[in-house]
Amino acid sequence: MTDNISELEMRRKKLLFRGGHRGTKENDILMGRFMEKHLSTLTEEQLDTFEALINEVPDADFFKWATGKEQAPAQYDTDVLRMIRELSNA
Repeated sequence: MTDNISELEMRRKKLLFRGGHRGTKENDILMGRFMEKHLSTLTEEQLDTFEALINEVPDADFFKWATGKEQAPAQYDTDVLRMIRELSNA
C-alpha cells in the first residue's frame, strides 16, 4: 500500500472488484449499480455489512433478497441490503 492510498480506500477498491464479479450477470449488475452510487460514502460498518453479503451469501439467495422476491434473514436484512433493493426496483 502506498502512502497516498488509505486503508479504507484500498478496502473499497477490493470490494469494487469482488462485488463486480459475483458469478452471475444479474448480481454483477445489481452490485455494480449499488457500488457506483454508494461505495465511496459507506461507513466502515456498512463496508463490513457489504463484505458479508459478498463473502457469505450465495448468488441465488442474494438475488432473491436484492429484488424483494424473498425476505432476507435478520442478520442480512440491513440498511445496505435495503439500499441495493431500492436500486434494483428503480
